[in-house]
Amino acid sequence: MKKVVILTGAGISAESGIKTFRDSDGLWEEYRVEDVATYDAYLRNPKLVLDFYNARRREVFKAKPNEGHRQLVRLEEKYDVQIITQNIDNLHEQAGSSHVLHLHGELTKARSDRDDNLIVEIGDKEIHLGDKAPDGAQLRPHIVWFGEAVPNIEPAAKMCEDADYFVVIGTSMNVYPAAGLIHYVPRTSPCWLVDPKAVPISRAINIVQEKAGTGVKKVVDELLQMGK
Repeated sequence: MKKVVILTGAGISAESGIKTFRDSDGLWEEYRVEDVATYDAYLRNPKLVLDFYNARRREVFKAKPNEGHRQLVRLEEKYDVQIITQNIDNLHEQAGSSHVLHLHGELTKARSDRDDNLIVEIGDKEIHLGDKAPDGAQLRPHIVWFGEAVPNIEPAAKMCEDADYFVVIGTSMNVYPAAGLIHYVPRTSPCWLVDPKAVPISRAINIVQEKAGTGVKKVVDELLQMGK
């Protein structure tokens, strides 16, 4: 079975009503990234950071997968589909996708402030000061903040190396190391980019300049036709 590797960004979740840092009405304008998305911010004002992600978690649990998420599930009829997402929501999983790798962490999980590998499921629960991990350390969001290492980048790169087809959806390709994953995709593997905005990209790629809700269906239809 041929492998389709999909890289998704904030654009696919935006259609489910989840704000993004990059949008004109997004979270960049409400909070400085230095105040809510770095470890230094967490050390300076842990309550603010915890409250920020508690609000994001509430937002996610009100959201539902959109047509872009649902269309990707169709591909599993014919392909081994591996999704690499920069998003911290669980909308791909809600839609029914079987294999999702989160590069930047997951809102539905927390981890020990002392041991990055001690991760616990919290679902829609909030994290407060004084909430402890099993090792007695403070729980923090299981989120990769700016300046922190991206543990899943190596398995993501390996997925891309093995891709027969590669699809990029709803990402500006400006955030590294995720933006560099396309360079691991074999030159012989066809690629697609779905985004309503023009995205600069340094390789041959099929451009679908539409939102995910409509553009993903076009790519999925094409891939399913190719897989017959």
